[in-house]
Amino acid sequence: MFDRVVVRTSPRMNAYPITAAVRILRAERVSFTPHLYTYEPHGGTAVSSRALGIDEHTVIKTLIMEDDAKKPLVVLMHGDREVSTKQLARLLKVKTIRSCTPEVAEKHSCYQVGGTSPFGTRKKMLVYMERSIGDLPKIYINGGKRGFLVSLSPADLVRVLKPILVEVGIKKTESN
Repeated sequence: MFDRVVVRTSPRMNAYPITAAVRILRAERVSFTPHLYTYEPHGGTAVSSRALGIDEHTVIKTLIMEDDAKKPLVVLMHGDREVSTKQLARLLKVKTIRSCTPEVAEKHSCYQVGGTSPFGTRKKMLVYMERSIGDLPKIYINGGKRGFLVSLSPADLVRVLKPILVEVGIKKTESN
């Protein structure tokens, strides 16, 4: 009565998610390498750097923050550093800068916290990048999904995102 249709799929070796970030990287002809690892909630860049066997300084975190008028912005920072929000607020001539709540960050970026990429965000936001990131030969940054980083040249990141360079990184405190 009904024809039976069998769909066969073969697992692709080295398959990775095709996210909004990956689509932007492809459209901009950015040469990148995908890296998958087992995501751990609240593990941060320490987990990804350990899993991939790389220096945490080369893992760049994408932080969605907002000023005192609730205007969102993106900050790119080394994994082993924190953002001095006081310094950033002074540079931007605003009263305060703070991290967005996970719900607000996801609304602005379209990515889950822990899987936020600066590429392909829902809202167009200014991007601020710690100046020393540009000095690295290669960086690892979120590809738009938890447990998924892409490595690429900082020059390509600068070409595509056109970030504003800042010097607001400080060493992580012992509690982090």
